[in-house]
Amino acid sequence: MTTRKLKAATQLVHGGTARSAYGETSEALYLTQGFVYDSAEAAEARFKGEEPGFIYSRYANPTTEMFEKRMCLLEGAEDARATASGMAAVSAALMCQLQAGDHVVSARALFGSCRWVVEQLMPRYGIEVTFVDGRDLSAWEQAIRPNTRVLFLESPTNPTLEVVDIAAVAALSRQAGATLVVDNVFATPLWQRPLELGADVVAYSATKHIDGQGRCLGGIILSSKDWIDEHLHDYFRHTGPSMSPFNAWTLLKGLETLPLRVAQQTTSAGRIADILADEAKIARVIYPGRNDHPQAAICARQMQAGSTMVAFELKGGKAAAYALQNALEIIRISNNLGDAKSLITHPATTTHKNLSEDIRTELGIGPGLLRLSVGLEDVDDLIEDLSVALSKV
Repeated sequence: MTTRKLKAATQLVHGGTARSAYGETSEALYLTQGFVYDSAEAAEARFKGEEPGFIYSRYANPTTEMFEKRMCLLEGAEDARATASGMAAVSAALMCQLQAGDHVVSARALFGSCRWVVEQLMPRYGIEVTFVDGRDLSAWEQAIRPNTRVLFLESPTNPTLEVVDIAAVAALSRQAGATLVVDNVFATPLWQRPLELGADVVAYSATKHIDGQGRCLGGIILSSKDWIDEHLHDYFRHTGPSMSPFNAWTLLKGLETLPLRVAQQTTSAGRIADILADEAKIARVIYPGRNDHPQAAICARQMQAGSTMVAFELKGGKAAAYALQNALEIIRISNNLGDAKSLITHPATTTHKNLSEDIRTELGIGPGLLRLSVGLEDVDDLIEDLSVALSKV
């Protein structure tokens, strides 16, 4: 389109677009399973990689490829693979590079399904795992072994919004010759750039902010071309976690408005966090944009802004948390996040219910903890909704 270096908002409207002969304005939606060849010789050359082009939509598809290229421009990555869901992205990013006898060091604070993959699935295949407090750099250092192949973390974490020093963990990973994989969902690619901080691989649930309107599932893995060629390419082709072209087209539409949505949601979340912090019925508020966040200095150093997410704990435990949720009229109860609609969930009984009570306590997921995903409604309406609900607790 141009040789000039374009800013993110422009790339998210135009980046990666490949128009057909019809010159369509919107990206074309290629709903096809396979592709045809002009000759048997052309088919052979395509399969050998001697001739560019598409073979099968499980491997690659024109619409999906546009989404991958646009995400690469946003993330500053060389290559990417789009997946059917966020968990498909996390699972593939980890498992494609591991084998029996390998060791993984993981931050203990993870989304429930991510924790299941690391804690339950990996050991079935002879992969050893050590969990550490992601905030403690010495814990990472002490956990690394000669057979450590992967370090894994999410930051900010789900649901307690802990922040891990990505650059410091990346330095330890490089020293050990391991790969650092970062789940960057809560920060979004706009507010945090893990690859620039030294991470090797970034994974997203595109279901969240990238779609942002509750329409479809999706995920994406971004890294260097060498890493994807060596580790992910064959795994991806043969295990089939690929994204559907329709979902890729929907996510391309989501990317066009991502900066506008995330900026507004972040501004609203910061204001709501400040209001909740003054409420007597709330024991604590956790928000990366506030000075009282436990890792405020790291937040300021590695994040461009706070988050669309707010975590807060009610003094009355589960009964109070349920009473507040049930009294809300605008904010809806849902385990999703990053949506245009404000959503609230009780992690201890939903997203993290499969963890033992001891582990939830260790992670700070108490019975009174709620996770609020701030949407695009008028912030004054959201504040009033929360205020009225709190009065009924």
